Amino acid sequence: MIQKKIHTLEKKAQEIRADSIITLTSAGSGHAAGSLGMADIFTALYFDILKKNPQKPWWRERDRVILSNGHICPIWYVTLAHAGYFKREELKTLRDIDSRLQGHPHYRSAPGIENTAGPLGQGISIAAGVAYAGKMRHATYRVYVLMSDGELDEGQSWEAFLFIAKYRLSNLTVIIDRNNIQIDGVTEDVMPLEPLREKLESFGFHVIEIDGHNFNHIIDACHTAQAMLETSCAIIAHTIPGKGVDFMEGQYQWHGKAPKLPQNFS
Repeated sequence: MIQKKIHTLEKKAQEIRADSIITLTSAGSGHAAGSLGMADIFTALYFDILKKNPQKPWWRERDRVILSNGHICPIWYVTLAHAGYFKREELKTLRDIDSRLQGHPHYRSAPGIENTAGPLGQGISIAAGVAYAGKMRHATYRVYVLMSDGELDEGQSWEAFLFIAKYRLSNLTVIIDRNNIQIDGVTEDVMPLEPLREKLESFGFHVIEIDGHNFNHIIDACHTAQAMLETSCAIIAHTIPGKGVDFMEGQYQWHGKAPKLPQNFS
């Protein structure tokens, strides 16, 4: 039964990757590498982990997903469409004028969009506030914030980590996309982050490192985070940017651009 579930998730992730490529190609712009690299994480969240109701997207006790690295919103939009939040046909409007699906997410512009994102480093502060509010009113929802490794260059991220530790926000799970690239190069060349695990632990997190393309790892890590009662969990998800497209995989040049249709395509 478990292997059947994993196979179903793997198949869904491939469908989501394919739709993401089609969506980005149709738009002619967007961020491909991170979107494809996080397809498995998004699939696991929306098809196994989250407490949600697509027919009632603003249900008070739903789990919240905050996307800090908003430039990978194409994978969020595609996942939400596959999960039934809105029709998949709307994906064709990505980045169009007046579309609900802009190049960076806008709060409640479409069902399931929980935050506005643009400047990197701000999402973790938003997530901390949402988790703190939930803790104050004894709510049962959990908050999942997805971050890029590159945005850890921002001091605001570490200020938020201090806040999270102080208030023991055990209802918050941080998932860091450790794909080792950012828009202008390799993270360890631009601004070294290692030893990342030890740094996060020094800020009070329970840290789990996983293969971000292994559904068993993703699900087990999220379940461990749910069991935390006194501290927050940070999941370092090692991913391959551009996963599934051989000429994109591991190439930072695909961080901020979309594939193009061949000239003879019809």
